[in-house]
Amino acid sequence: MSLNALLDQLNPEQRQAVESDAQHLLVLAGAGSGKTRVLTHRIGWLIAAGLASPYSVLAVTFTNKAAREMRGRVEELLETPSNTLWIGTFHGLAHRLLKHHNKLAHLPDNFQVMDSDDQLRLVKRLMVDLGITDERVQPKQVQWFINGQKDEGIRAEYVQTHGDWFQETLKNIYLRYEEICQRSGLVDFGELLLRAHELWLNNPDLLANYQQRFTHLLVDEFQDINTIQYAWLRVLAGDKLSLTIVGDDDQSIYGWRGAKVETIQTFNQDFPGTHMVRLEQNYRSTATILDAANAVIANNPARLGKSLWTEGDRGDPIRLYAAFNEQDEARYVADEINRLMENGTNANTIAMLYRSNAQSRVLEEALIHSQIPYRIYGGQRFYERLEVKNAVAYLRLVLNRQDDAAIERIINVPTRGIGNKTIETLRVLARDQGFSLWEACLSALENSVLPKRAANALEDFMLLIADLESIVSEKEELGDMVKDVTAASGLIEHHEKEKGEKGRARVENLQELVSAAQSFAGNDEADTPVALLAQFLGEASLDAGDSQADEFEDSVNLMTLHSAKGLEFDHVFLVGLEEGLFPHKMSMDDASGLQEERRLAYVGITRARQILTLTYAESRRLYGSETFNSLSRFVREIPQELLTEVRLRSTVSRPVNFGLQQDMAMDDAGFSLGQRVLHPMFGEGTLVNAEGGGAHARVQVSFDDGSERWLMMQYAKLEAI
Repeated sequence: MSLNALLDQLNPEQRQAVESDAQHLLVLAGAGSGKTRVLTHRIGWLIAAGLASPYSVLAVTFTNKAAREMRGRVEELLETPSNTLWIGTFHGLAHRLLKHHNKLAHLPDNFQVMDSDDQLRLVKRLMVDLGITDERVQPKQVQWFINGQKDEGIRAEYVQTHGDWFQETLKNIYLRYEEICQRSGLVDFGELLLRAHELWLNNPDLLANYQQRFTHLLVDEFQDINTIQYAWLRVLAGDKLSLTIVGDDDQSIYGWRGAKVETIQTFNQDFPGTHMVRLEQNYRSTATILDAANAVIANNPARLGKSLWTEGDRGDPIRLYAAFNEQDEARYVADEINRLMENGTNANTIAMLYRSNAQSRVLEEALIHSQIPYRIYGGQRFYERLEVKNAVAYLRLVLNRQDDAAIERIINVPTRGIGNKTIETLRVLARDQGFSLWEACLSALENSVLPKRAANALEDFMLLIADLESIVSEKEELGDMVKDVTAASGLIEHHEKEKGEKGRARVENLQELVSAAQSFAGNDEADTPVALLAQFLGEASLDAGDSQADEFEDSVNLMTLHSAKGLEFDHVFLVGLEEGLFPHKMSMDDASGLQEERRLAYVGITRARQILTLTYAESRRLYGSETFNSLSRFVREIPQELLTEVRLRSTVSRPVNFGLQQDMAMDDAGFSLGQRVLHPMFGEGTLVNAEGGGAHARVQVSFDDGSERWLMMQYAKLEAI
């Protein structure tokens, strides 16, 4: 492709970035502004204009998919294979370097890269060797600690413990872990980057050679970079290479896994004279959606700053639906999706986004009920998630000791010293004697088949199941059964010890299983609490069956907001917009955490191309308890003229005369227009409006704190003053 043809594909700002002759260039690329086009065209322009050879360009991104796409686009632009280009992920390029220079990196020729599972297995083995039990330190805690230290560029010998026993223990395991890995020729993902960084630092001649070879270094998604990745880049760039970074500080949402938004915001301090080009023209969303996104993100301080705009249509207002509760919210979204699909909308163009994985449970149930095909993007359906399946297995075993699959699943979860050798002994005994695994456990104990330590662990497990049965038999409410079993089994504590977003999500999913039990009605055949539990477990098994769409079937997309980054859809339903849920309660008291939550809202809003619908619930049963949360600040930050509130005509009717309280549930309660009332959470207020009848009756209360809320009468617990 000719230079003119290559540049004619770009808008003025994109062209300015591609043609820039600055030594260091920061391309601040807003959502949907064509950042990949700019990055690939800059590579193509540098080579086509004779400013660089394919041999002298190094391009770095974060995922293999992005690297493949970048390489394919460059090949298309240059109309020639790009084999000589170094285009890859941080880990892929680090691996390539270490393979080329393994001796200098003190690695054997055939060193092996461990995945996360391999790494965890090694950690567990080392803990056994060191006599450290799972009761005191969780293996996943150790894994998280080691990876976190490597992401910060810290070797075990330099870890500061300040006399703390726990930190000292982690350091000792890390030291032993390093010794075993070095001796065995094993490298984990964090080690790839740390070792590649040390390769530069310890071999200045090699570094100089690569600095002479590469003239241009380009980095995609720079807002997601962590400490060791940036250190590796800075050393390589030195004061010679031309550095182009592309990113968006407003889309930095991975702080919980080490990304540092400050790196892009202070880039020009490390590389003085950096030229910045802002890409603000959006090719994805309507003007209304962009105005909303701009208004929300403007509340974050210390931004580099930009404002998205489009030459496209103004578009429809953003829809806001106030649900009675999470069930009503899910039904509304399912009904709207049904309507869209009946009118010819392809299910693939529809997405439901939520802050926490646990929210998907009630949404999935509504879609299943409406027979709408769906797929969980980047995750699993609620009842297929590991922690949920483990909790269900405990409940199944309480009801049926002959459930071999349940025993296999949770006999050593959480870890209790029942190893693979013991389990295999039990399997053989069961097979030879025609026993169930539970009967094999009894026989093994009675006949002293197992070593004393294994026998004690097995006996403790069987006593635990007996204790759980007692708990279940004493409870009248299904929710209490599930809540107490998940706690007494040790699952909650087990996952609370996991660090980061994953551990928190697992705990929330277990708490949401309690919510599912609390809202489960069952049928007339369940004449006892235990029978209701059996029905609930049966429904859970069915929900974990074939409800998710086949791989090639058109289906609605469900995903967390973190999973949605980089994607776009014609119709987006952003659900659960309540204080404490989004922004998440764990982030609300921390300034940096709240800013990242707002960036997450910005990402969610800008996933929508045409229609954006926001929903919230006035009361919500989530994580096993009912809450009355206020509307998310992120909705309140959207200018009112961009929003239109949705009302359901089919289920809501406004009475002709409020004073007559026609068809209103308020009739029995004795409320009337202007009545002063007290709400248990929101305080005192005045009844100003009402709508609906029967189970759908709602009232609007103007509270003394200045807020106005629609509340569902059957849940509001209002008292007359």
